[in-house]
Amino acid sequence: MKILRSTSVGFLAFLLVGPMHASGVTTWNQFGRSWKNSSPELFEVRRAEASSGQKKAQSPSEAASKPNDAEKTGDSYSIGIGDDLQISVWREPELSMPVQVRPDGMITLPLINDLPVVGLTTHQLQSLLTEKLKPFVNEPQVTVIVRSIHSRRVYLMGQVAKPGPYPLNDKKTVLQLITEAGGPGQFAKTGSIYIIRTVDGKQTRLKFNYKKALAGKADAGDVELLPGDMVVIP
Repeated sequence: MKILRSTSVGFLAFLLVGPMHASGVTTWNQFGRSWKNSSPELFEVRRAEASSGQKKAQSPSEAASKPNDAEKTGDSYSIGIGDDLQISVWREPELSMPVQVRPDGMITLPLINDLPVVGLTTHQLQSLLTEKLKPFVNEPQVTVIVRSIHSRRVYLMGQVAKPGPYPLNDKKTVLQLITEAGGPGQFAKTGSIYIIRTVDGKQTRLKFNYKKALAGKADAGDVELLPGDMVVIP
């Protein structure tokens, strides 16, 4: 009876130890590491942790490769003659006021007097005013806002329903301008319309064909207008 009981215990021990040893051998053969007596579930957890660690190590470089949204933005509008500006100096109400850019390209402010601003962006003007006010104000904080734009205009003349100056606050083509003005007149020569544009002090003439533009043809000359352009409809 003792021999039989001893044999039974030995057989049960072999059944329990055998799978654990086999699992350890599998781990060695597949991944080159000896994690003896470790269960498959524990091995999968360790492998998942290692994979997660690799991803975390890569994340800083991936983040660095992404462009910063702040770098995409910019202050591109240039102040022009006739524009209305709001100058605000924090905690200095006597220096905060609306101003209009004069025909000579200047504005007038207390303590600073006349200051040329045409061609500057709002950020550039803010920096300039900050430097000008430092002798009078402790750590000045200046904000410049363009309240209304009057410097960007185009001019439409000739055989058109509503001739005159038109604001150019966004992108606009010749066809869009004529449409905004109510279209060409009854006796307009729509095939002989032209744009007078000044480039580097010299005037150039660009041709525009109204009928071709309506048909969507590429050779219609429907160019994007620039400030100061004059569209003539004979």
